Amino acid sequence: MRSISVVLLAALSLPGASLAQAQQAHHLPAVHYVPPYVRAAVSDPARGQDISNDARRKITDVMVFSEVKPGQKVLELIPGSGYFTRVFSAIVGPQGHVYALWPNEYAKEDADNVAGSEKLAADPHYANVSVLKQPAAQLSAPQTVDLVFTAQNYHDYPDAFMGKVDPIAFDRQVYAALKPGGLFVVIDHVAPAGSGMADTDTLHRIDPAIVKKQVESVGFVFAGESSVLRNPNDPHTIKVFDKSIRGHTDQFMYRFRKPG
Repeated sequence: MRSISVVLLAALSLPGASLAQAQQAHHLPAVHYVPPYVRAAVSDPARGQDISNDARRKITDVMVFSEVKPGQKVLELIPGSGYFTRVFSAIVGPQGHVYALWPNEYAKEDADNVAGSEKLAADPHYANVSVLKQPAAQLSAPQTVDLVFTAQNYHDYPDAFMGKVDPIAFDRQVYAALKPGGLFVVIDHVAPAGSGMADTDTLHRIDPAIVKKQVESVGFVFAGESSVLRNPNDPHTIKVFDKSIRGHTDQFMYRFRKPG
């Protein structure tokens, strides 16, 4: 079997071929090693109906990308329905811990999901989960953690209902909450290139470039991205709740590492 590099070189030898065209010349499935603890966590029957969303939300890919491991401490920001919380809990196991953080301002807008987090934390199956409530502008954790994870809500922090949290101050607090070598994983809805934070409170989107610039400015090192949640058919100009795109928005997934 020829290697991918050989296929690319052969494709590039064609007249007018670009690198992108060469990469498309030989379609190979995404292949990566999935640790057994990730497989077991995703297969946990206690997840119930969550499993029906796994193909769309790429849960296995997200967990592998986040590099979460047994025994680690995770700070999950605005955990929503607990979809990711349940999997994090199963992966880190009894020696680890998951802190589900609800900013007070957001909690006022999402009482049902906050109650869901509290119910989950009270379930013996999720004994390693704690719910934190604190002002949006005062992010902290009871102990330094290995991973800070935010899915579809980095864009919420600078908005009026959250008290217009300064993104740089927020990123500094995330940095302080992490152990040296710890990871900050950001997933969010893509806004038009060059738009910065103009669409955070209207379309609920954010330009990936401004996120990368802000996070790196406080000392984080960019440690990779994943395209598994990207959707080239998303026009980026409609609200993420629009029925034509809801649940299928173009999303970036970035990983940043705290040096150490």
